[in-house]
Amino acid sequence: MTKKNILIATGGTGGHVFPAYSLANYLSNRNFSVKLTVDVRGRNYLKDYDNLDLTNIPSLPLIRNNIFKLLFSILTNFFSLLKSLFFLFKNKPLIVFGMGGYSSFPICIAAAMLRIKLIIYENNLIIGKANRYLLPFAEKILVSYKSLEGIPEKFNSKVVEIGNLLREEIINTKFSEQIDNFEKINILVLGGSQAAKIFADELPEIFEKLKKSKIPIKVFQQCQEKQNDQLSKFYIKAGIDYEVFNFTKDIVKYYSKANLVITRSGASVLGELINVKIPFISIPLPTSTDNHQYKNAEFYKKKGYGYLLEEKDIKYKLFELINTIFEDKSIIKKILLNQKQYSDKNIFKKINNEIDKIFNEKN
Repeated sequence: MTKKNILIATGGTGGHVFPAYSLANYLSNRNFSVKLTVDVRGRNYLKDYDNLDLTNIPSLPLIRNNIFKLLFSILTNFFSLLKSLFFLFKNKPLIVFGMGGYSSFPICIAAAMLRIKLIIYENNLIIGKANRYLLPFAEKILVSYKSLEGIPEKFNSKVVEIGNLLREEIINTKFSEQIDNFEKINILVLGGSQAAKIFADELPEIFEKLKKSKIPIKVFQQCQEKQNDQLSKFYIKAGIDYEVFNFTKDIVKYYSKANLVITRSGASVLGELINVKIPFISIPLPTSTDNHQYKNAEFYKKKGYGYLLEEKDIKYKLFELINTIFEDKSIIKKILLNQKQYSDKNIFKKINNEIDKIFNEKN
């Protein structure tokens, strides 16, 4: 049987790249021939994977605060559009699947220009700029939750709620609930694929205060390489059991060790945490585009999946929050109960079904 050609456009952060890689694997094991396009950052995440048909399409956000950088970004994206048009004309995919973000925009807009069927995916709670521009050209927009903001009413018929697109290892790994072992708090600190500098600057003092208050803790902290020595010296001096690590593809190893996570509020990491069933304190990046990280964190808080703490309140409220969680185990039990009722285990099947519908329409 002839395989159907599909292209997945991704790039940028690990939150975009690794779910795209998992989707490519899933579809490749079915009746699809899959290619991926990424930018330079995305290619770095996938450099050790030799089973991918991978093409680099450079892209940049429009940098408006400097005329020379703006011109350079315009020229780069124009070149990317031309490269995308040539690539699509040569490879002739029947469907392009855009993972969102500016890195996938050139290939998606080129697909629209060539009248190739386009599906876009949005996992935030407010639609991103790239997807907002692509909406008129897309056959469908697959979304994590229908309650996202920013989709004009005239495009509502294109919206399909499918849940969170996750890495295969998150879906396939069975995690044990940590509530029975909450006499010690194993805190995992995540800052996204680039880590968060402010977490390294402000959280250690909070953890020291917890230890001095006789709350047993162990800290697993993601940081930038240049912060390794700073954190290690502090934790050794404070007598805190710790492990620091940098960006890792094996995040599942750390999920299995933690019973509380402190994290930024990217849609991918929050989606992973409710699937692995770990309570979390979500601290949105204040400068995120359209304040989308706050929207994400607020949604998950209202669902009872975790806590929301603003960055400005770290010094004044984080200690009390963790202390309250430790003293009242019923809080954790309630969060775990809410998380247990949610699952994205069928996410790839749902996407496969939506793709099949479009192929059937073409035939």
